[in-house]
Amino acid sequence: MSFVLGTTLLAVVTALACALPGVFVVLRKNSMLVDAISHAVLPGIVVGYFFAHNLDSPLLILGAALAGLLVVLGSEWLSRTGLLTGDASQGLIFPALFSGGVILVTLNFANVHLDTHAVLVGDLNLAAWQQLIIGGVSWGPVYLYVMLAVLLVNLTFLGLFYSKLKVTTFDAQFATSLGIRSGLLDTAFMFLVSVTVTAAFNAAGAILVIALVVVPAATAYLLSTRLPVMIALTAGIAVAGALAGFWVAYVLDAATSAGMSVFYGLVFGVVLVATRLRQRRHRNVREYAVASSP
Repeated sequence: MSFVLGTTLLAVVTALACALPGVFVVLRKNSMLVDAISHAVLPGIVVGYFFAHNLDSPLLILGAALAGLLVVLGSEWLSRTGLLTGDASQGLIFPALFSGGVILVTLNFANVHLDTHAVLVGDLNLAAWQQLIIGGVSWGPVYLYVMLAVLLVNLTFLGLFYSKLKVTTFDAQFATSLGIRSGLLDTAFMFLVSVTVTAAFNAAGAILVIALVVVPAATAYLLSTRLPVMIALTAGIAVAGALAGFWVAYVLDAATSAGMSVFYGLVFGVVLVATRLRQRRHRNVREYAVASSP
């Protein structure tokens, strides 16, 4: 497998793995919580590297995912105290964790590829550099199979708990009356999001990963409010944006994750304008019909 093809597949798989749980993130209005998680995973990665001394160790993903989950649980606890409103609790927790991670990276790990640039924007090409060689044949980036495993886990979780996620997303009180343990399910789902964000960290970094999680689903939500259709549209937008963004970045010699994020933003802007124009046209037609009626 050629390097370009392997990197392209990695971009597509990473985009899909992030976008599919992003549907429920958007519907639950937890989009900025993803941003908090993506920043908070940094100290978890640093601590995992401290013990494993290997950037490919599963300890990095586990430690980072637990750090991301700490933001979720800590934010919920602070919100329940009633002393803070809105997303102020997130603003208290994740900057402290992220800043601590940056200090640790700067002081202790400047000699390895764990620098602040990679932390912020990621590097898809560098993530795809290590190839899986079997029998003298390249089967693509090793990181591709990591993201494939994450995508498979996400699909399995969403498939098994689809109906419960749907009920808890749209009517949490009704879900509780049905005997669904909403708190446990929400924690498991946010841990899944944390693992996904952590796994995509090398490709998209702490800043741009939120675009991969949120923007395809937000764009699909403008086009349809039916959940199955929204999921299908999200997957289509994620794949199209990954392909287009990758090749735009390739031609311009720019950061791949940035190219993908910019393309997603442009698609969202176009869909938003088209949706507003359609709504205005329908409103004008209704007003004309009312005015013309006897």
